Amino acid sequence: MKTNTLQTDIEAEELPEATAPTDIRTVFQAGQFLLMLLAACYFAGEIILPVILALVLNLVLQPVMRVLERLHVPQTLAALAIIVVLFGSAVGLGAALSGPAASWAQKMPEGLPRLQERLTFLSKPIQTLQKFLHQAEDLAQGAGPAVATVAVQGGGLNERVFNATRTIASGLFTTVLVLFFLLVSGDTFLRRLVEILPRFKDKRQAVHISQQIEADISAYLATITLMNLGVGVATGIVTAACGVGDPVLWGTVAFLLNYVPILGPLIGVTILGFAGLLSIDPLWLAFVPAGVYVLVHVIEGETITPMLLAKRFTINPVLVILSLVFWYWMWGILGAILAVPMLAIAKIICDRVQPLAAFGHFIEG
Repeated sequence: MKTNTLQTDIEAEELPEATAPTDIRTVFQAGQFLLMLLAACYFAGEIILPVILALVLNLVLQPVMRVLERLHVPQTLAALAIIVVLFGSAVGLGAALSGPAASWAQKMPEGLPRLQERLTFLSKPIQTLQKFLHQAEDLAQGAGPAVATVAVQGGGLNERVFNATRTIASGLFTTVLVLFFLLVSGDTFLRRLVEILPRFKDKRQAVHISQQIEADISAYLATITLMNLGVGVATGIVTAACGVGDPVLWGTVAFLLNYVPILGPLIGVTILGFAGLLSIDPLWLAFVPAGVYVLVHVIEGETITPMLLAKRFTINPVLVILSLVFWYWMWGILGAILAVPMLAIAKIICDRVQPLAAFGHFIEG
C-alpha cells in the first residue's frame, strides 16, 4: 500500500484549528523532552547524524523510487541503482577535483608573500587593530591573576587524520545502509503507524503530516539544488573568463557552499578573493570573481529562491540563523546543511499536533 492509497482511504477534510496548550505541565514536559533529545544528539552524534542524513535523502529520493516502481523495476534493484548513481557521482566528482584542489593547496604557502604585497593598503588598519588587541591583553593581564600555561601534547597528525578518515567512512557506510533499507521499505513505517493509531482522526493526521513533510522538504531541497547549480555554473564561467583557472573546481565549491546559508557564501567570497589575488595581475580585476559571486548570490538568495519557496516555507529568519549556528556547533558542516530542513520538519509537525501548535506559531515567519 502506498501513500496515495492511504490518502484515498482517508477523507481529505480540513484539520481543526490548533490551539495553544493551557496546561503548564505539558510545556514543561515538552521542554524536558527537548533537552534530553538534544543531549542525545550531542553525545550520540556519530550515530544519529548519518541516520538523519539518510532520512532527509529518503524524502528527496522517494519520488524517484515511485517512478521506477511504475516502470516495474524491483524495489531492491531500484534502491541500489539510486544509491550507486548518487554516491558514485559524488565520489567521481571528488576524485576529479582532488588534483586541482591539491594544486591550489600547494600554491597558498608560496603565494602568501604575493598576497601580503598586494594587500599593503590594509596594513595600517591591521596594525591599528593589533595594537588595540595588545593593549587590551596587557590590561587584562594586569587586572587579573597570572594564569599558568600548561602545554598538552596531543596525538600526531597521522593519528588525527586516521581518526577523521575512520569517522567519515563509518558515517558514510551508516548513511548508505540506512538509506537503502528506507528506500526499499517505502511506506511501511507509515502504514504500520496508521494501523496502530486508535482513532480515525489520528490516522488521517499521521498521513497528512507525512505527505506534507515529504512534499515540502523534497521541494525545498530540489529547488535549492537547482539554484545552487546555477550559482556554481555562473561562478565557473566567471572564474574561467577572468583567468583564475580550474573553473570546475570553483563552480563546485560555490555549489556546495551555497547549501549553508550565510556562512557558506561568506566563505565563498573569501576563497574567491584569495584565488583572484593569486591568479590575476590587475588588482581591480582580481576582485571581480568574488564581486560577481556576491551579485549572483544576492540575485539567487534574495529574489529567486524566496519567490519559489514562499508558499511552502514561512520560517522566522532569526530562528533560521540560530538553528544554523546551533547545528553547526553540534554537528559541523552537515549540521548546518540539515538545519533548515529539520526546522521545517519541526514546524510542519507542530502545526498539526494540537499540544505543539504554539511552538509552530512561534517558528512561523
